[in-house]
Amino acid sequence: MNTVGAEAFGGNSEKLPLLAVRDLCKFFPVYNQGVIRRKIGDVKAVNKVSFDLFPNETLGLVGESGCGKSTTVRTILRALEFTGGQAFFNYEKDRYVELGSVNNRDLVELRKSMQMIFQDPFASLNPRMTVGQIISEPLQIHKLAKGSELEDRVDEILFEVGLKPEHKTRYPHAFSGGQRQRIGIARALIMNPKLVVADEAVSALDVSVQAQVINLLTDLKHAHGLSYIFVAHDLSVVRHICDRVAVMYAGRIVEIAPTEELFEDPRHPYTKLLLASAPIPDPTMRTLPPNPGEVADAGNLPKGCSFAPRCGCRCESCAENVPELQKVNDNHWAACPLI
Repeated sequence: MNTVGAEAFGGNSEKLPLLAVRDLCKFFPVYNQGVIRRKIGDVKAVNKVSFDLFPNETLGLVGESGCGKSTTVRTILRALEFTGGQAFFNYEKDRYVELGSVNNRDLVELRKSMQMIFQDPFASLNPRMTVGQIISEPLQIHKLAKGSELEDRVDEILFEVGLKPEHKTRYPHAFSGGQRQRIGIARALIMNPKLVVADEAVSALDVSVQAQVINLLTDLKHAHGLSYIFVAHDLSVVRHICDRVAVMYAGRIVEIAPTEELFEDPRHPYTKLLLASAPIPDPTMRTLPPNPGEVADAGNLPKGCSFAPRCGCRCESCAENVPELQKVNDNHWAACPLI
């Protein structure tokens, strides 16, 4: 497995990222409908996305449906192949693996350290397998435990996620939505990963159950030293659980900052629109701002800034040039020339 040294990321072990994504791209080809099949364009689902994720950090990824959040994390985990760019994962101390170029055999080894919690807690569980079989399957595939050791590991992780050892003989249909998501969390964590991607992990749950699962994820993060990429629509959930937030629009990150700073002092016009759209628990207040224009089409992006047609403060530069992330301060970046 080819690795890159820490010197490529500054060499300071105290500030080394666990994951470094550089200009990540994922395009889906579009073909014509004629007899002779020809490529006529691309849907640019993820277009030059860059960010760092540090150890023991939770990074939120937010934006409207179709902005590329889920495609970004699935590409990083190699559920989808890279179109361009790189993603470096700190697999061993101060040694990085480039995920886009690693072969399938080495990718199996890397998956021990990278796991995913899916959105639908029922569809992601095999209805023909018991809970014990579902949770123990990763250990069996990677040949990490067997016999009584395997049983003990399953019992231990079930207890950690708030379930009982006797639950392992039951099937997924016998559990509530929140309990099924706990099973999915247990399956992800039994490998002791460094990185966990939670793709809309609480959006399918009731509000009261959401709070329980979010608190569980926070406790497990501290107990196991995990790093999360947390994909979500609910901004209140993101504000509660995330250390930093990256805002995506039309396949690009338009702003990234520490959570409280982003919520208190947003700089990009799209971030301001997104935050203003969040409901306020006061029936006398208007919560939905006017929505200027339509969401950008990833298959036919406008020239220049993708948000310019919807932006009330656009300038001439926005219509011609794609804005790059600019530094607001040491931890805050926004892709707008007017910040």
